[in-house]
Amino acid sequence: MRTERRIVVITGASSGIGLGLLNHFEKAGDVVLDISLDGKDYQCDISDQKALKKVVDDIYKTYGNIDILISCAGYGLSGAVELIDESAAKKEFEVNFFGTANLCKYAIPRMNQNGKIILLSSAAALFPVPFKAYYCASKSAVDSFARCLKMELAKTNIQVTSICPGDIRTNFSANRVKNYQTNERYGDSIKNVIEPTAKSESKRMPAEKAIATIYNICEKEKLKSRYIIGLKYKCLNFFRKILPNSWFEKMIQNKFIKKEK
Repeated sequence: MRTERRIVVITGASSGIGLGLLNHFEKAGDVVLDISLDGKDYQCDISDQKALKKVVDDIYKTYGNIDILISCAGYGLSGAVELIDESAAKKEFEVNFFGTANLCKYAIPRMNQNGKIILLSSAAALFPVPFKAYYCASKSAVDSFARCLKMELAKTNIQVTSICPGDIRTNFSANRVKNYQTNERYGDSIKNVIEPTAKSESKRMPAEKAIATIYNICEKEKLKSRYIIGLKYKCLNFFRKILPNSWFEKMIQNKFIKKEK
C-alpha cells in the first residue's frame, strides 16, 4: 500500500472530469491542488501566462515538487469557420492549447524526478468533426504536444501521456460556446451537428466510468504515449489506420451532414 502523500496539480478541477479526478486522488490521501476559474485552491485563468506562472511558483514554494500534473481545463467552440469571430477562435487556442503548454513549461522545472504529466486531449483530436474545427484543431495540438514533450523528456524519469476521451456525460456539451449563425452554404447543418439530441446524450459514457478509467491510467507505473477512452473510439481509431483518409473522412461527413432531399 502506498504511504507517501503526493502533490497532485489539476487544472479545471472545479467541475467535470477534473473534479472527479480530484476526489479520487484526495481519497487516496494525496495533496490535490485545483487551478481553475473557480478553483478551491487557486483561482486562475490558465490563458493568463503571468498569473499561471505565479500560481505554479507559489505551489512549489508552499508544497514542494509536483508529483503529478494533470491538465483538464478547456472548453468547446462550435460553428462554421467562416462565421466564427477571430477573437473566439484565438481564445479557444489560448485556453485549450497554450494554457496546457504553458502549464507544462512552468511546472517541469518544479516537478519530482519521477513525475507524471497527464494531458487531457480528446477523441476529437483524432476524428475531425465538421463545425467543430477550432476545438478539434486545439485538441490535436495538445495530443501532438504531449508526444513531442514525451520525447523531449526522454532523458529524465518524467513521463508524459495524452488521454483522448470520447463523449462523456458531463456538462461539457452544455457549456460549449455555440455559434448557430448560418447562411445558404450550410442551412440547418450547423444546428444539426452542434445541438446534441437526447438520444445521443444517453449513449455517452457515464462520467464516473470515464473518471475511474482516467484515474487508473494516472496510477500506472509506465505510461503509454496516448490512451483512447471508449470502445467505440478505439474501433474508430482502428479503421482510421487501415482506411484511406478520403474514405474515413467521407464516413464522418456523412454521419454529421445529411444530404438535401
